[in-house]
Amino acid sequence: MSAGTETQALRQTAVAASRGDMAEVATLAYPVVLTTLADTAMQVIDTAMLGHVGTTQLAAAGFAGLWIWTLYVPFTGTAQGVQAFVSRHDGAGEPERCGAWIWPAAGFLVPAMALWMVAVAFLFPLLVHAIGPSPALQDAAIRFGWARLPGGPAVVMSFVLTSFFRGIGDTRTPLYVTIVELAVHVVLAYGLIFGRLGLPAWGIVGAGVAQALGSWLYAGMLSWAVLRRSVRTRYGTRPVAPRWSDFTRFLRTAAPTGGTWLLDMTTFAIFGSIIARMGDASMAASQAMLQLLSLSFMQAFAISIACGTLVGRYIGANDLDAAERSYRSSLMLGMGLAAFIALLFLSVPEALLGVFSRDPEFLTIGRPLLALGAFFQVIDAIGIIASGALRGAGDTRWPFVVQSTLSWTLRLAAVITFAVWLRGGVFGAWLGELCYVLALGLAWILRFRAGHWRNVRI
Repeated sequence: MSAGTETQALRQTAVAASRGDMAEVATLAYPVVLTTLADTAMQVIDTAMLGHVGTTQLAAAGFAGLWIWTLYVPFTGTAQGVQAFVSRHDGAGEPERCGAWIWPAAGFLVPAMALWMVAVAFLFPLLVHAIGPSPALQDAAIRFGWARLPGGPAVVMSFVLTSFFRGIGDTRTPLYVTIVELAVHVVLAYGLIFGRLGLPAWGIVGAGVAQALGSWLYAGMLSWAVLRRSVRTRYGTRPVAPRWSDFTRFLRTAAPTGGTWLLDMTTFAIFGSIIARMGDASMAASQAMLQLLSLSFMQAFAISIACGTLVGRYIGANDLDAAERSYRSSLMLGMGLAAFIALLFLSVPEALLGVFSRDPEFLTIGRPLLALGAFFQVIDAIGIIASGALRGAGDTRWPFVVQSTLSWTLRLAAVITFAVWLRGGVFGAWLGELCYVLALGLAWILRFRAGHWRNVRI
């Protein structure tokens, strides 16, 4: 072998070895991390502003937002299936086939979401009254929910388009759009909640309106981005009537994810409803805990997006070893970030809780929650990343069955046992949630290690 040939072979070996390493995961993930940080910032800012309006408004936004998001997730979860198809075509060297997967998803999900939001507008008050939190919380939650619902179709379109960009490995475009949305949203929320900048003082309704308008702004900017000439030419994103075969293929792979998210979020919303019945201060503390956990959750979710993209890409390129390396690198990166957040929770709980409220009862309930949250979010991050790897491989049916079963058996049983029967209150509810997250994460890790994802066809 000549020196030149040997050098070339060594370079090829080095390139192959770098596929799926932590640097590649981090390069793809960091714009998603920043995007999710911006998304989290919007929620935290809204929550903090409402906390200064009143504890009931803070609790109502958390309670209503939990149920509204639960009613969104069948559509947003299914929309994420776009990423699996796009990443495989991109990995197989077929970029011109990527854009066609936008339209089966959008053509079904956006009109379905619009019809569903009309139905929810009538059903939501019945749901809130049936759960039975305090009368003041009920009234505020219904008004916040109605204000958010018009943004539903935009939310699902945003998920479709974001999944396309992430599938082709472009995680920066959604980041840039999110930064613009964040800037506009903060101004709108501040003005509409407190009556500043010449806007009416709508309180909790203003927060919901700001979120709905922000969703439409995000969807509009991403639509423009996906239809740019350069993107249309390379990825074939020009709108086309979807073929029935593509439509059924998409739903066969993506619908289980939507179903998983629905059944899982329904039980989490029941979890939140149990806490809401404990009192406004308990619900407010739980909402603050959830917002602070999102600092870790959203970063783990971002890494899972990068992991799913790389797993799908390398399966498409028939490089299964690189797909597995992507998964392991993602786990290491996610655990490192989670450990940093855990340190924050344990070091400065008062400062973190004080962002939301200085109410003494709120702080008393919130302190032990953050100590539990330090451990909780590390376990949660591992499961989120492992599930992202399975989703990127198109392995969605087995996870649907397992997560649905665990959420309706273990989760509810553990929450009711610790929170109600053992009188553990809001801390007991979150302890029960920890049991569920631990079991679910273990299931995802064992599933990936078993290697069934290597033989999935979509």
